Parts: sequence; C-alpha cells; structure tokens
Amino acid sequence: MADIIAETDRLILRTIKESDAAEQMRVLNTPTVMARLGGVKELHEIEAKHAKAQALYSRHGFSFLMMIEKATGDLVGHCGIKQVDNPLAPNQGDHEVGWLVREDRWRRGYAREAMEAVLEWAFCRVHAPHVVALTSEANVGSWKLMEKLGMTRRTDLDFDDPEYPPEDQRVIQYSLTREEWEKNQ
Repeated sequence: MADIIAETDRLILRTIKESDAAEQMRVLNTPTVMARLGGVKELHEIEAKHAKAQALYSRHGFSFLMMIEKATGDLVGHCGIKQVDNPLAPNQGDHEVGWLVREDRWRRGYAREAMEAVLEWAFCRVHAPHVVALTSEANVGSWKLMEKLGMTRRTDLDFDDPEYPPEDQRVIQYSLTREEWEKNQ
C-alpha cells in the first residue's frame, strides 16, 4: 500500500507501488516526455528506478513519488526527492528534487503545484538544509520552473555527462536553501 505524502488542490503525491511501473511505461515514457531525460526507457529500467526509490524511502523517508490527479485518478507524473547519485556530479549525496509530467497535462501548472509541495516536504519534514535540481541547458521549461520556485543557478555545480545526447550533455544545477525558501513562504 502506498503512503500519501502530500495533497495539493489538484494532486495526490504518494509513494511508488510495484504496479506503477507498467502505468509509468504507458503514460510517462514517451519520446516527447523523455526527450531531455536520456530517452525512452525499457520496462526493466523503470522497475529498477522504482525499486531504488522504494529502498530510499524505507531508509531515509524520502523518494520520488507518483503524481495522481484528484479529479480523474490518473497518473499525471512523478516528482520528489532523491540523493544526487550521478558519479560525475560534484555534489553527490545532496538532496535533489525533480519532476516529470505526462505530455497531455503540460502547461497546466501541475509541475509547479507538485514541486511546491515537494519543497515543503524537503524542508519541513525531511529537514534538508538545501536542495538542488538538475537539468540540461536545452531544457528551458525545466530551468525556468526552477527559477519560478526561487532556485538560484549554480554554475559551480555544472558537469558534463556523456551518457546524454550532445545537446543535453552539459548538466546544469540550481539550488535553494531552507532559509531562502522560508523567506518566500
């Protein structure tokens, strides 16, 4: 059974269940949605990420979550907190926040709504001193949302990841401290 971590006006953010991998594969794992995230994944890759998220939640009380639309019960995305685990990142272990929204729900404010709840979770319940978010320079929508959330560009944390296509190899980071977040509440 999944734990509900947060509710917003339109969303329920809950922990991952084993049965979520097939639904994520169907509605989130599309070429358009995954274009800036390394491309479409195989089912076993999604299952491995889910298992990793479930283990992280069991150990540390945070992980990525499923975004469920209250009005329909549909999976509309995922979001949450993990630890920076890219071996090329200079800040491994930092609390990393992130999100992904299915294409037919883009431009409705779901990512921002979910991330505001995730930031509250990160700072008030997980007690993270700061969070970071990673994207590529080409993912304009992603870093613009980071800025709307009050995050600051951190060029000192940028790195190159050859696992991504050339246009996405430069990984950029934004950060937000608990104090900065509290000032905007």
